[in-house]
Amino acid sequence: MKEESVPGTADARSLWFLNGHVTIHLAMAENAGGISITEHLLPGNFGPPYHVHPDEDETFYVLDGEFRFKLADRVSTAKAGDVVHLPRGVPHGFKVTSPSGGRCLVISTGGFENMLRSGSVVADAVRLPDPVVPTPEMQAQLAKICAENGIELLGPPID
Repeated sequence: MKEESVPGTADARSLWFLNGHVTIHLAMAENAGGISITEHLLPGNFGPPYHVHPDEDETFYVLDGEFRFKLADRVSTAKAGDVVHLPRGVPHGFKVTSPSGGRCLVISTGGFENMLRSGSVVADAVRLPDPVVPTPEMQAQLAKICAENGIELLGPPID
C-alpha cells in the first residue's frame, strides 16, 4: 500500500474527504483481490471533478438520495437501490441531485482508496464536515493526489 500523505489516515475507517464523509468497510489490504468498499455520505449538489480511472472500475450502489451520473456522453439518474457501473478508461462524473444529500457504496480496485486516504483527514464522527469552497490551491492538491493514484481529472463537476 502507498505511504499515506496525511498522518493517521493509513488505518482509519472514518474520513472526511472534500465535503463528504467516507467510511471504509473493506480496505484493499484486507483481501487478495485489492477490492475496497467505501460508503460515502455526501451533501446535496456535491460532485467530484469529471475524471477517468484508466486502470480501475467503480461500481456505485445508491443507498439514499438521488444521483446524476455522466458516463462519457450518456447521462442517467440513480436512486436508492440502483447500481451504476463505471468501467475503467471511460470518463465519468456524478452529482448528488437530492437537496438533502445522498449516500452510496462504492466498490473499486486500484488507486481510489489510496487517493481517498491521501486527500482526507480522520473524522471525529459519521457526519458531514464543515463545508468549504475549494481554493485554487486545494484544487491543485487534489489534482496532484489523483495523478499520484492513477486518476486523471478532466474538468469541473458535471451539471
